[in-house]
Amino acid sequence: MAQAEVVITPVTGKADRNAFVDLAYRLNASDPAWVPPLRMDALELVTPGKNPFFDHADVQLFLARRNGAVVGRISAHIDHLAIAMDPAQGMGPGVGNWGLLEAEDESVAHALIAKAEAWLRDKGMHRVLAPLSMSIWEEPGQLTKGFDQSPTIMMGHQPKRYDDYIKAAGYTPAKTLKTYELDITQEFPPLIQRIVSSGEKNAKIRIRNVDRSKFEQEAALILDILNDAWSDNWGFVPFTDREIAYAGKKFKPIVREDLIMVAEYEGEPVAFMMTLPDLNEMIKPMNGKLFPFNWAKLLLWLRNPKPRTMRVPLMGVRKKLQASRLASQLAFMMIEYIRRNSVTRYGSTRGEIGWILEDNQGMVAIADAINSHVNKEYEIYGKSLTG
Repeated sequence: MAQAEVVITPVTGKADRNAFVDLAYRLNASDPAWVPPLRMDALELVTPGKNPFFDHADVQLFLARRNGAVVGRISAHIDHLAIAMDPAQGMGPGVGNWGLLEAEDESVAHALIAKAEAWLRDKGMHRVLAPLSMSIWEEPGQLTKGFDQSPTIMMGHQPKRYDDYIKAAGYTPAKTLKTYELDITQEFPPLIQRIVSSGEKNAKIRIRNVDRSKFEQEAALILDILNDAWSDNWGFVPFTDREIAYAGKKFKPIVREDLIMVAEYEGEPVAFMMTLPDLNEMIKPMNGKLFPFNWAKLLLWLRNPKPRTMRVPLMGVRKKLQASRLASQLAFMMIEYIRRNSVTRYGSTRGEIGWILEDNQGMVAIADAINSHVNKEYEIYGKSLTG
């Protein structure tokens, strides 16, 4: 018997938005590596007025139904900050995106992707980079390596079949993003220790913790360095003031002063490294629900986190120093100080760094120097929407 037709409609109200969010929990329930996000966070991500991404992006969510039942979802979006960037950096004029793909089977996935492409084409886009869920700063890429490992905080996780669906829809690799893991209970190689020791003797260098009592100012400083440090990177999109404030508010509960470092040279802040306790370890068993009792467990954990894993999602050195030896010295010093604190104060044993662009030679060299190895890879795919 032939399958019923797949009907795709735009998300138009609260009920549709709830159905969009709920589908991910059902389709991924059998995947032992998947981490159900807190439902309030998942809903906030796709709600205009709550996620500041909507301030500078046109977004349309779609639901796929078969016989009236929801069987798939996708987001299509045009980030106006991204299309204003230099095309040499991957985005640029005429480049749209889709993401948040969930589908019961390949026919549903292909119908959703085609719908997202048609929406982008109607808006004047001639190329698509995907998946991005939804900004490059949120959960970019389709997982292609490391399906058996749960994602750390702020990283995505998708089944392999989605990768097969995307390639079958005519997409080719545009950029690979990698994460690196390491045993942080082990000291770094002697060469790195000597570089750190040399930096400690240099009176011009100061590595300091962030000051949580000045959280807003510190967050603004870090993101100012980030916008400068990453401005030439592939896929870069600058943070807006509202996004800076939003990120600060969102991460404040898990920020620890001794896990985020700022490097100063001759009194000027020139680099930073942000490390976060892996909140995913705590929320994974909650199945997205804080009530009736999970909120209390989470609150206790936040007061005294003891995660196995610490993740470094962001680091940066101002552009004017990036070609210098000082840049790598500052990075090694911050990594070493955070490694020590993670082990002695939080009992952590594992670190994860990334994502890192496959061709970011400086960061890849740093990851290699501290004996880390690639544990996950994510692919961002591209496809022409013309011809």
